[in-house]
Amino acid sequence: MTSKLEAFAKKNKIKYFLINFTDLNGAQRSKLVPSSAIAEMESEGAGFAGFATYLDMTPAYPDMFSIPDPDSVIQLPWKPEVAWVAGDLFMDGNYVEQAPRVILKKIINQAKKLGYVMKAGVEPEYMLISQDGQTISDEKDIASKPCYDQQALMRRYDVISEICDHMLSLGWGTYQNDHEDANGQFEMNWDFADVLTTADRHAFFKFMVKSIAEKHDLRATFMPKPLVNDNGSGMHVHSSLSKEGNNLFSGEKYAGLSDNALYYIGGIFKHARALNAFTNSGTNSYKRLVPGFEAPTLLAYSARNRSASVRIPHVANPKGRRVEVRFPDSSGNPYFIFTAIMMAGLDGIANKIDPGSPFDKDLYDLPPEVEKDIATVASSL
Repeated sequence: MTSKLEAFAKKNKIKYFLINFTDLNGAQRSKLVPSSAIAEMESEGAGFAGFATYLDMTPAYPDMFSIPDPDSVIQLPWKPEVAWVAGDLFMDGNYVEQAPRVILKKIINQAKKLGYVMKAGVEPEYMLISQDGQTISDEKDIASKPCYDQQALMRRYDVISEICDHMLSLGWGTYQNDHEDANGQFEMNWDFADVLTTADRHAFFKFMVKSIAEKHDLRATFMPKPLVNDNGSGMHVHSSLSKEGNNLFSGEKYAGLSDNALYYIGGIFKHARALNAFTNSGTNSYKRLVPGFEAPTLLAYSARNRSASVRIPHVANPKGRRVEVRFPDSSGNPYFIFTAIMMAGLDGIANKIDPGSPFDKDLYDLPPEVEKDIATVASSL
């Protein structure tokens, strides 16, 4: 019987598969497997020495295998004879408990037992820099307020449009691209999906952006704060929960939210500093999370205030109601980021954690006597 990946290879003229996994630090690891061997790999997995990556293992550990998930397979638009497929790590007859994708799937299954399905979307920012990493790639990109800069965007049209065309060809529903708040910084947006699909796509997106940048003799970095005196690169995470097809975040409370949505926000605030270990997992992350720049540091929520760490985006249809967590960045592990946010939010719902009152004032310009009473994200790792 033909396996799913064998059939995919035959239909799409795939010569090789990148059987992938993401380690604890968010680094992507792969083996390049010829299509002739993919059926065996789909059943048995591709072998790896786990201690050679960041998985908290030693050389004494047995062989580890990445078993590819056919539902995650993506044909590389810039190299169509190759396909990327995310794998789940397996060792000694059991899934590797600390494997990031395995952990996310475990939490997804726990949520399903409660009847919950999580949908998620991301807004990842990145910078295009020189090959040596010393400067941004565009010496003309010097505006003091560069967000949505049309000239700077079009000077990098060849790179941005190529990435966007690839995402469109993959059916991700890409809908906008822009120059962001720092010189050399860009953002690309695509449609939300179930949380596992979004995590896989975010992992692949980082790989794709870096690959296309290299093709144009540039480098792309998702480093949170590459420039000292400019805004950093974040990754706003949008999420919602549904039950039996109904959006549980839509209601009659503030900004059209439900009690469950407010409790979800309460859970995120309660666990925010623990979340930071996953959503802002590097020392450089905390050079971005400082007062005076656009990254939010105060644990407040608002429907129209972009200085809040949680924002409630405007939606035309209540079915699209969601919350946007604004302090994460893309430097870490996408599977851990979604796992941590989901667990914190579910804990908020389970324990009915009150997030407090919303803040619609500019949080960057609060009187000291007011600001001192608002909790903050962590200031260091």
